[in-house]
Amino acid sequence: MVDDDSRISELPLAPPAGHRDPPSTERGARTRAALIASARVVFERAGYLDARLIDIAKEAGCATGSFYTYFANKEEVFAAVLEVAREEMMHPGIGRVADTDDPYAVLEASNRAYLAAYQRNAKLMGLMEQVASIDPEFRRIRNERADAFILRNARGIAELQERGVVDPGLNPLLTSMALSGMVSRFAHSVFTLSDGRVDGRPVEFDEIVGTVTDLWANALKFPRRS
Repeated sequence: MVDDDSRISELPLAPPAGHRDPPSTERGARTRAALIASARVVFERAGYLDARLIDIAKEAGCATGSFYTYFANKEEVFAAVLEVAREEMMHPGIGRVADTDDPYAVLEASNRAYLAAYQRNAKLMGLMEQVASIDPEFRRIRNERADAFILRNARGIAELQERGVVDPGLNPLLTSMALSGMVSRFAHSVFTLSDGRVDGRPVEFDEIVGTVTDLWANALKFPRRS
């Protein structure tokens, strides 16, 4: 995935219906953050449908009534959990690729960071897919999340075209849609559905990163590496 946060403006997710503003006090912010973190634990443990608000409050160490100070229902807190995960995956921190303008090295570092973030959030990504299949509101959230990745990568591809690094004949947006979708579905298949296995065998993370990066580089027609 092409990544340059300093150059790319992103699409913010529209809040779900009934969304309320974050608390204005530090204590309130801490309580809300604790509820979000606890909700994630409960959702991943019990699943979305079987998760109970009383269990989320208990996990956070607060009274059930306190939950309603910050969230109206299970849908709102699940949306908040997804937003935290989205921020981590949009800004995973690719690290520094020191003293190099090698686009392949930058692409590899970006893919590595994204795939590692997806692996950390694999259970939650699976839940999002399940809920999006039955709830139009979460389908919208999932689609807006996907659009943000596509837009970011499309702008990165266009910038590489301006530098003469990749095929100038490619449509940046359509290319980004195809390649971003490939990586997302591949990550979902490997990390969420197969628990890091392909055809029953564990796959090394470096092999996954290398395969995805080669596919991106070949599709964009990167110059041959010396």
